[in-house]
Amino acid sequence: MTSTMNFSAFGKNDIRGIYSEDITEELFYYTGKGYVKYIQDKTGLKPKDIWITVARDARLHSEALSKVLIKGITHSGANVINLDLVPTPLGYYSEYISFPETIAKNIKISGALIVTASHNPPEYNGLKLTFNKNSLNEEEIKKVKEYTQEQMQIDSTAVKHGESRLYNIVPAYIDFLTSRFQMIGNGIKVVTDSANGTAGVAAPQLYREIGCEVVELFSEPDGHFPNHHPNPSDLSTLEALKEKVLETGADLGIAFDGDSDRLGVIDSDGNILTGDKLLYIYAQDIIKELSIRGEKPVIVSEVKCSQVLFDQINKEGGEAIMAKTGHGYIKSKMKETGAILAGEMSGHMFFKDRYYGFDDAIYAGCRIIEIIARNKKHYPNFKLYDILKPFNKVYTLEEVRYKCKNELKKPVLKKISELINENKDIFGTKINNIVTLDGLRIVFPDGFALIRQSNTEPVFTLRFEAKTKTKANIYKKKMISILDDCIALISEKEDK
Repeated sequence: MTSTMNFSAFGKNDIRGIYSEDITEELFYYTGKGYVKYIQDKTGLKPKDIWITVARDARLHSEALSKVLIKGITHSGANVINLDLVPTPLGYYSEYISFPETIAKNIKISGALIVTASHNPPEYNGLKLTFNKNSLNEEEIKKVKEYTQEQMQIDSTAVKHGESRLYNIVPAYIDFLTSRFQMIGNGIKVVTDSANGTAGVAAPQLYREIGCEVVELFSEPDGHFPNHHPNPSDLSTLEALKEKVLETGADLGIAFDGDSDRLGVIDSDGNILTGDKLLYIYAQDIIKELSIRGEKPVIVSEVKCSQVLFDQINKEGGEAIMAKTGHGYIKSKMKETGAILAGEMSGHMFFKDRYYGFDDAIYAGCRIIEIIARNKKHYPNFKLYDILKPFNKVYTLEEVRYKCKNELKKPVLKKISELINENKDIFGTKINNIVTLDGLRIVFPDGFALIRQSNTEPVFTLRFEAKTKTKANIYKKKMISILDDCIALISEKEDK
């Protein structure tokens, strides 16, 4: 059976696929063993001296996958601290804390494994991997894949017996953040929408602890996701939150994805703050603080974001850097550049400022609460949209997710690139630049058109921005026409 195991779920930023097809208990068992081998080769540690934390989300199959993953680790002789069902950021956080002596005395966590498929539909599952407080990048994930394949060839009956210990990390996490933010949320009313994912086990309590009045939506973890899909990037999933914010007169609403490393924010007037706007709010706050000390903070974002974000950060005293989309790429770019803040359109926010640098939507919620509370003390009628006036200069269309088989995406994108380079007037507007960092970001004097391959789904991601809605739609119509033609052309070649 192992000789025909499917390894297609090993991706660029994590392991992800459809449960029982791409993701199986057998795959996770051997991935646990392969991961231990990876740590051994990185550190020289003997298995008995390796400690790994394992966490999981609320999906219906995550508990079973977590159990076999732990079995694979302990059968390799390494040890596990089982965090059970918690937000993904608490898995990351586990690498930074000292555990109670009753759990494990004087140990160093080598890495964290988190069983989750984030925002994907319920039939999906996956695994996020870290080592030495950093998410594994594409090359490192390939190496774990190689070790996993090697472990399949070893006699699985020759097992060792490492330890597995259960630990509830939630109280320690809440106490830590409460100590950092004190009662910053006094006078702030926040609506939380946990989407029946993992945020409900920590976020509402934390926000109460820092002084907020909290109205909860869908806090109970339920892998059926009975109320709506746990993906704040899908604007349709924010309707219930918007209604509740307006109904209760809340200062803001915070929506979480399935594993709580991404957030969406609704302001007091029901406006949806896209990821680039949210990042700009954070960036402006940090730039103001650090400029007093004469510092110029580096801030990283990705190719899908508005040009306004990059231009304003540079204009206001920061240094904006563009990176590939994907939490692994963003974290690598932060490390490379010494960035203090990063964010994505999807709602991943990474704070190195006053925090550890990983994407934590619950912590990001604390920071937006802090910004609102601080401003309201000086300006009682303050609204988040007061900060976002620079974005009024452009019109940005909603993201388009265009279905395309994974095996066709690369050749289709190559063909689109060829067509555009052969005819620079194809959009009827001068092309100033073509950024090939991640797909094609075609920059015009008044905006841009973007097409890139999704890292996690069989789709292309498209974004369009211009001075007017009419012009943005012209770019959109033309790009989709080019895309249709190229998919048809490549599909025809594949069928022959």
